[in-house]
Amino acid sequence: MSMPASDASHKSRSRFLSMSLGALGVVFGDIGTSPLYAIRECFNGPHAVSLTQANILGVISLVFWSLTTVVTAKYILFIMLADNKGEGGMFSLLELLPKKQWSNSRRLAVLTIFGMLGAALLYGEGVITPAISVLSAVEGLNVATKAAAPLVLPITCVILTGLFVCQKWGTAGIGKVFGPVMVAWFIAIGFFGAANISQAPEILSSFNPFHAVNFFIENRFHGFIVLGAVVMCITGCEALYADMGHFGRNPIRISWLALAFPCLVLNYLGQGAGLLHSPSIVDNPFYGIVPPALLYPMVGLATMATVIASQALISGAFSLTRQAVQLGFMPRVRIIHTSSEQEGQIYIPSVNWALMVACLVLTLLFKESSNLAAAYGISVTATMSITSLLFYHVAHYRWEWPRWQAASLSGFFLSIDLAFLNANILKFFDGGWITLLIAFLVLLTMLTWRDGRRALNESVSQFVVPLDTFWRDVAILDPKRVPGTGVFMSLYPQGTPVTMLHFFTHIPVLHKNVVILTLLVDETPYVDQEDRLQIIDLGRNCHRVFARYGFMETPDVPAVLEQAQAKGLALDTYDVTYFLGRETILTTGGSRLMGWRKILFTLMARISQPASRFFNIPSDRIVELGIQVSI
Repeated sequence: MSMPASDASHKSRSRFLSMSLGALGVVFGDIGTSPLYAIRECFNGPHAVSLTQANILGVISLVFWSLTTVVTAKYILFIMLADNKGEGGMFSLLELLPKKQWSNSRRLAVLTIFGMLGAALLYGEGVITPAISVLSAVEGLNVATKAAAPLVLPITCVILTGLFVCQKWGTAGIGKVFGPVMVAWFIAIGFFGAANISQAPEILSSFNPFHAVNFFIENRFHGFIVLGAVVMCITGCEALYADMGHFGRNPIRISWLALAFPCLVLNYLGQGAGLLHSPSIVDNPFYGIVPPALLYPMVGLATMATVIASQALISGAFSLTRQAVQLGFMPRVRIIHTSSEQEGQIYIPSVNWALMVACLVLTLLFKESSNLAAAYGISVTATMSITSLLFYHVAHYRWEWPRWQAASLSGFFLSIDLAFLNANILKFFDGGWITLLIAFLVLLTMLTWRDGRRALNESVSQFVVPLDTFWRDVAILDPKRVPGTGVFMSLYPQGTPVTMLHFFTHIPVLHKNVVILTLLVDETPYVDQEDRLQIIDLGRNCHRVFARYGFMETPDVPAVLEQAQAKGLALDTYDVTYFLGRETILTTGGSRLMGWRKILFTLMARISQPASRFFNIPSDRIVELGIQVSI
């Protein structure tokens, strides 16, 4: 019986509102907490401008037009068009490039490295965002009472530690309160901002872009440097794009345009009005416009909001890591699924603890959010620039936009990105080198793993024998067939698996049923179940099975066999022996990898999670066959 049209429409609206509320809680956490420190850094620190009316109007004008052009126009309207079956993010954008058309081309190689660099920079942002967000929220206690100063750092460290410790339980439970908390946050900051505009209504003239232009005319190079602080108002754009697959394009757009954007603008205007009316609040204009009686509740709400903002980036780092593993850019890591309903709810212990240590070290090293602000911005603006570059290639070569159209739009966005990037490069020695160092180490890891696996595969391929040749020899020898099913894992879509060759050479028997299983990663985030398997009958009860997975999925070998059995493949899933290869990597080969990269790759291969655990293969049914490979 079909659902009445009115009920279906009501259910659709309810789902849309639920997704929009969820988007507020996760997607806009980072950009929504930027008012805590963005305006303050423009008028404080070594590169601050003087607190004059012209400068205040100029800074607020820059903030408004940055939110309008970068967040609203670039990301909300255009970048989010570049979805890979609904998924967004750097790797999704990279996979949209026409790889078949550009196979083995230098252009593809260069753009792939740029995409990997963009992903590596997001790790740098993921380290610094929790530290600066939580620290800036807790620093509100200093506004209430100077006696709280010694407690700010310990409280921040405790909150950060608790945040990372709670990750193992997943975000499904706490995620239900993310949306309402962020709704309360946006309404609160919008209300306090609007209340202060009446004290200095001339701040409304900052909507005129002339004030932004005049700011640069009056301050010249110094005004350009201040862009390094203004960019803090648009941090979180990449997280916005990366989370598109969880909530959908339209709920994110509606949430931004209906609530987040207006409330942010009101708060920035209110901070500007507060500075015009009471210059003494310059040390912390965000809390300066909050009534003293509501200061402590606002500190509590800000702390919850920054924890939510941090959670979004931590979850993003987990998702990014899984994608990198699936695409062959990182070694296998332990991935724990924290929800049976949502594929994206995952927890990666190694990434979690590494982020926690890095965040705590940064917090203790810099001690104040103003000091951390000097390190903030380079990774954000560099990632935004790479996104604009990749968007051009997707728009022109994938969507076949006219070159002038793709170039003019991407060029406009890129010019803004590069202006912000160049302003932030000046902060390199003030702490910006930290995020670049983190990004460099992550990129080095990804490049070494990718190139090392390529060299390893080239070496292993020398041992591969054509499958028809091997099967012809089997037919001649007519070996004994033992009960059960033997599943031989193979990296290659052609040829005889090395494990199968070695096993048969030493023990010339075969199982009654033989399955050669190859797991393939598609350029799409998810693969439909009906398109998952391809089964090829090789004769003599031997089948070749190809299982396709998207780069947002984690393969499960027993589930593959159950699906193959449901499709008619003759096997008993309770009587299966899995044959896996374990390579002992030697660095004495003739590959083009430099010596130190061979050593690094070997170390990474040793700490990589065993294939049996990663693919959820029962440990009591595994036979591992060793092979020495030189690279």
